[in-house]
Amino acid sequence: MTGSFTEWLRSRSEPDWTAVVHHPFTDALFDGSMPNSRMRSYLVQDYQFVDQFLALLGAALARADAYPSRLAIAGSITVVTSDENTYFQRAFDELEVPAAERSVPERHEATEAFRELMADMNTRGSYADVLTVLVVAEWSYQQWAARAPERLPYNFLHSEWITLHNNAAFNEWVRWLCAELDRVGATLDEREQARCLRLFQLATRYELDFFNAHWS
Repeated sequence: MTGSFTEWLRSRSEPDWTAVVHHPFTDALFDGSMPNSRMRSYLVQDYQFVDQFLALLGAALARADAYPSRLAIAGSITVVTSDENTYFQRAFDELEVPAAERSVPERHEATEAFRELMADMNTRGSYADVLTVLVVAEWSYQQWAARAPERLPYNFLHSEWITLHNNAAFNEWVRWLCAELDRVGATLDEREQARCLRLFQLATRYELDFFNAHWS
């Protein structure tokens, strides 16, 4: 293996990784051309990850091997339950999404697949496993959002979704996540590293499937 563990995982997850980061869905966010119908469908389905994602952060918090790591993970939980949740509620109001559809919509198969992976990691994943799925979820979003032009679209539905994933605090969180997985990955044997690779590739594929479900 050359380079960092996370770079190795990412490079072995092509072409899906690049397809996620450069997806036409994100390009439509950047130029403000995203139709409300697609944004509505996407956000309703994306909101279905919040509960499982919080549980995944909780699993990381419980399984972390050092107090500083727990502090960093705990800080990220505040963001999910405050800034991001506030955006979802404002977006749902703007898009006139009824309460029932916000909480219990019919889930797309791409949504279910990623939720099941998160649930599996919550139940029986090691700290390295949990970190791997978290890194895919956060790093891939930080990478596509970093491609945004300096001038963002006027519609807050688009611009705030971009800035939630491209700001100093989020960028620092992603840097920490990758560094933490690099640290833990260096202690794994070949079998455990191979398992992380399979999880990274699977989670990346699920991210791509999710974007495709709301674009194709």
